[in-house]
Amino acid sequence: MQRVHSFAPICGRSARVLILGSMPGVASLQAQQYYAHPRNAFWPIMQALFGIATDWPYTKRVRGLEAHGVALWDVLESCVRTGSLDAAIARSSMRPNDLAGLLMHEPTISSIFFNGQMAETAFRRHVLPQANPTLKALPRRRLPSTSPANASWSFERKLAAWRAIIERT
Repeated sequence: MQRVHSFAPICGRSARVLILGSMPGVASLQAQQYYAHPRNAFWPIMQALFGIATDWPYTKRVRGLEAHGVALWDVLESCVRTGSLDAAIARSSMRPNDLAGLLMHEPTISSIFFNGQMAETAFRRHVLPQANPTLKALPRRRLPSTSPANASWSFERKLAAWRAIIERT
């Protein structure tokens, strides 16, 4: 097993929604892009919600998120994991990102959405206990994981759940 590290946040000046994953998978780490696995539903969902075309270059998709007030980051700064699955993360190896610091620099963020159960669980275990009152007070909601490993949810069902972020952008 090896220690893997997340990316810097994607956050425009007027971000209102913060979407938190757990840790980028192998395909994303290799491409150095959020949600790079071709079967991950994240970018198709962003296309359906905001018109950010899946075939746009990555930098243009990122600008599209920023234009719609959506920020991306991961709960974990690093962890030890083999492969891409959240279930393969060694729990004792989890190191959280500085979410309080991000919110201090980006005060327009008014809600947090978790991309899957592991992101929410890691947040509750590793961020919330030390969180400042501002971070603790932000509305939070878990959405179904966009990962291809979450095959029990159809794309349509995932999309319906993810529509919740439109109310906040």
